[in-house]
Amino acid sequence: MIRVLVIDDEALVRTGFTHILNAADGIRAVAAVSGGQAVQAVRELRPDVVLLDIRMPDVDGLTVLSELRRMPGPPVVAMLTTFDTDAYVEAALRSGAAGFLLKDTDPEQLPYLIRTLADGSTILASQVTRTVVDGFLGRGVRDPCAVRLVDRLSERERAVLALMAEGLSNAGIGARLHLSTGTVKGHVGAVLEKLRVGNRVQAVLVAERAGLLRSPEDGADR
Repeated sequence: MIRVLVIDDEALVRTGFTHILNAADGIRAVAAVSGGQAVQAVRELRPDVVLLDIRMPDVDGLTVLSELRRMPGPPVVAMLTTFDTDAYVEAALRSGAAGFLLKDTDPEQLPYLIRTLADGSTILASQVTRTVVDGFLGRGVRDPCAVRLVDRLSERERAVLALMAEGLSNAGIGARLHLSTGTVKGHVGAVLEKLRVGNRVQAVLVAERAGLLRSPEDGADR
């Protein structure tokens, strides 16, 4: 059972997401609270996945995210918002969010997205994917620090990281590389440790800044 906590300042949003999630097999919305109750609710309920509104009147969602990430064994956090500007995407992902969903996400897809997050994969709303790829990542400029970190990876770990960037789950990576899910999980853990990051999204950002994910065509254009 995947335990989900919804944090949003709008009662209608909280109610809607709760009904959708509780109707799905293997998922339970353990609570839906406003921003001021967020940190305490996470401490008491220990959810696996948190859907966190990035902009709330009583508390800043990014501040809540930072507090959650400092907890021992923090939950997977996906930012939930109607905003898709570069600043919000950058701030959320660099602060350790594992995903970025818009509030108008198709209700039928929401349970799948929750399962994907719980599996350790990255979720980005299609509307913000281009921002991540072409916006604040600084394409065309390699970060020497990121290059040094990526150079620590083995060939297999680089292959795993490239598939992480495609948004594949551990099972999906295993199928592509003909590895067991357990083996992939070990490689993912090694990648995160060597890149000194806390989740897959941050690992992909390091890989992008190092130039690992660029195609030959990208290089030819510069």
